[in-house]
Amino acid sequence: MGAHHHHNHSHGHDHGPPGTTDPHDQHAHADPATSGAFRWGTLLNVGLVVLETAVGLSIGSMALLADAGHNLSDVLGLLLAWGAARLALRAPTRRHTYGMARSTILAALLNGALLLVACGALGLESIQRIGSPQAVPGLPVMGVALLAFFVNGGSAMLFWRSRRKDINARGAFLHLAADAAVSLAVVIVGGVVALTGWHWLDPAAGIAISVVIGLSSIGLLREAFELSLDAVPRGMDLAAIDAALRSVTGVRSVHDLHVWSLSTTAAALTAHLEHDGTRDGDALLADAQQVVVERFGIRHTTMQFENVGCGRDCG
Repeated sequence: MGAHHHHNHSHGHDHGPPGTTDPHDQHAHADPATSGAFRWGTLLNVGLVVLETAVGLSIGSMALLADAGHNLSDVLGLLLAWGAARLALRAPTRRHTYGMARSTILAALLNGALLLVACGALGLESIQRIGSPQAVPGLPVMGVALLAFFVNGGSAMLFWRSRRKDINARGAFLHLAADAAVSLAVVIVGGVVALTGWHWLDPAAGIAISVVIGLSSIGLLREAFELSLDAVPRGMDLAAIDAALRSVTGVRSVHDLHVWSLSTTAAALTAHLEHDGTRDGDALLADAQQVVVERFGIRHTTMQFENVGCGRDCG
């Protein structure tokens, strides 16, 4: 009984990155609906950016250009998240034993950084224009912004289902939903400018949009930064996982419990379980793994078993 049981676990059928081959895993990267959402969301937004930029430049509207910048940041974010989702499907190699799933976290970081840069540039340009506003025709602004509202709203709904499972899908949903709200605000600005001739409203809207982009990108950056530093994923309670493992029959105590993100959708866990020696090790391992998969959705687990008393000596 003095020997340690060291169990390294990975499902025999699981050749892809964590969970991608298992239909029960809530792994959005393997979800064709998410992939389709990225494809259509990207295509629709590329067309919108081209249109808004062309009209915005021709009539000198900062509100439209800011909205185009907002939508361009979405296109970049969608492309990054989509590319990372494709990378995450790659099978592990001898060099990248976890596969390329972590690229999804890097994509979320880069996306947040790009958004901050975009909002800074738009904000500065809009502030410079407040002092000497150009005459902007309101009706073209209204028409293009209304189209943008429908495109963004429709694109956001594509991500409705997968937004709960994946920070990148959630990021896409939040961006597109914010864009729809911003586009609606630009419609109102265009209408007010057309009715009143208050041309300062156009750069003022540019400033307001920049603030909106900035706030949303700071939130995304914070969450992505946590994931990249191997924090326990949001929505997972370490104390609850610890208690669930302790509740397994035969387990005396748990130490060295670590939970971290492999990607924006998959987590991994390692733990040392001190057991009482009354049960078969394989049965105990199966029970512990089942608890972790069923209650917390963690499929990548490595558990080390130790006899009673080891926890006090093996540091």
